[in-house]
Amino acid sequence: MGMNFTVQESSALYGLLAETSSDIILKTDRDGTIVHASPGIQKLGVQPLAEVGPHLLDLVAEPGRAAVAGALEAAMAGGQSVQWVEFPALTADARESWFEIRIRPLADDAGAVYGMLAVMRSIDDRRALRDQLFAATYTDPLTQLTNRAAFISMLEHMIAQGMDGCLAMFSIDFFRTINMKHGQIVGDEVLRVFADLLREMLRSDDIISRIGSERFAVLLPRTTPEQAQAICARVVATLAELRQKVGDSRLAITTSGSVARIADSMDSTIERAELALFCAKAKGRNRLEMEKPRRVIA
Repeated sequence: MGMNFTVQESSALYGLLAETSSDIILKTDRDGTIVHASPGIQKLGVQPLAEVGPHLLDLVAEPGRAAVAGALEAAMAGGQSVQWVEFPALTADARESWFEIRIRPLADDAGAVYGMLAVMRSIDDRRALRDQLFAATYTDPLTQLTNRAAFISMLEHMIAQGMDGCLAMFSIDFFRTINMKHGQIVGDEVLRVFADLLREMLRSDDIISRIGSERFAVLLPRTTPEQAQAICARVVATLAELRQKVGDSRLAITTSGSVARIADSMDSTIERAELALFCAKAKGRNRLEMEKPRRVIA
C-alpha cells in the first residue's frame, strides 16, 4: 500500500529523519547559501543556524571544491543526478575528514528552481578500510615496501605516459646461504636492513619495491643512466662497507645491482635490467652493471 503524506506530515517526517540520522541534511537557497541544516552540521564546527549560514562550498576543502561546485551547478540547472560526490571537508579542528554529498534541486509548481536539498555523510571509515585493502594488496608485509604487483603497475604507467627514467634492480648476494646458515629469522632481518638502507639512500621520488625473495626494484623517474649509475653505485658500496647488526651478530652483507633505461616496453625494460643483474652476479657479485648498449644493424 502506498504512503501519502500531507504537507505537515512530510515536514514532521523530515524533522524526524534530520534529528535522528547521522547524515547531515542541508537546505540552501538558489545561490547555494545554507538556510537550514540538521544538527549533524556541528560535526564540522558549524553551530546550529539562527538565520542564514555559510555557503555550501565554505564547508569544502580546496581539493574537493571543483567537484562539489559542479554538482551544485548541475542542481541549480534542475539536474536530478543520483551520483554521490566525495570531498574533504573543512572542520573546526583542521582535521581532514571526508564526506560524500548528493544534491537535488527544489522547484516550485512552475518548475523554477528556488534552492537545493543536500545530504552529506561521513565516509572516513570507508576510506580507511579502502586504504587498508590497498595496502594489503600492494605492500610487502615484511619490508613495508610496495610489492611486485605495485611495481608492475607503476612501471606500466611510466611507460604509458612516456616518462623518462631508469629501472634499478638489486639482489642480496648469497641470500640462500644466509638463510641456511643463520635461519629464516635472520634472513628476514637482512631483508629489512637492506630495505631501510634503500629508503635512507634513495631520493623521495624514487619508488622502491620488493619484487622477489631477495630481489628489489627501484624506479628512478626523470633520471639519466649516468645519474642512476652514481646513485646505485653508492648503495652497493655503502652496504659492502658496513657490517650490519642482524640478530645477535654482525654480518657482511653485499648486493649485486643493475641499471636499465625505461624505454620501449615493460617487458623490454625488465629484460634489460635482469640481464645486467645476471652479468653483475657472473662477474663476482658485490658490483653494479649497466645495461649493454644496443647493437645498431646497418
